[in-house]
Amino acid sequence: MINEIKKDAESRMKKSVEALHGNFNKIRTGRAHPSILDTVTVDYYGSQMPLNQVASVNVEDARTLAVVPWEQGMVPKIEKAIMTSDLGLNPASAGTVIRVPMPMLTEETRKGYIKQARSEAEHARVAVRNVRRDANGDFKALLKDKEISEDEQHQGEDAIQKLTDKHIAEIDKMLEAKEHDLMQV
Repeated sequence: MINEIKKDAESRMKKSVEALHGNFNKIRTGRAHPSILDTVTVDYYGSQMPLNQVASVNVEDARTLAVVPWEQGMVPKIEKAIMTSDLGLNPASAGTVIRVPMPMLTEETRKGYIKQARSEAEHARVAVRNVRRDANGDFKALLKDKEISEDEQHQGEDAIQKLTDKHIAEIDKMLEAKEHDLMQV
């Protein structure tokens, strides 16, 4: 019973950290990285498809992505999808290759992205703490139902606290790396 609660809490905490990683990938750093375009969807014969399923996305140089559609007719649709996304990118097509230059980030933009990254990290920390609260509530309910002893409850809560500390430290490390990434010119 206690181990099930711990496993559930750990898997939910891991999901919070993974979600933060995904959110951090959406924050542009000024350097070209294929994951920046992960949120872009393209109209592919009437249905919305992720860009990486209709084209290959490669890093051409430090500030340019090269998008190569698998079908020639998709070039204008992909170009339009990138333009209309909320990423603020302006693609340029050259035949079958779409080049997406990454604009330089101004100091103000960098600070805005850092603020956004800190906000995302705080949301992840809150999610991890909510998992801790739920697990501790489960331990209290088991104690109330006399399914576990007080010692077992305290051991379980200590284990959950260690998991919480571990995941929050991981979130802080990710935030520090993202901030460092954003401040590099």
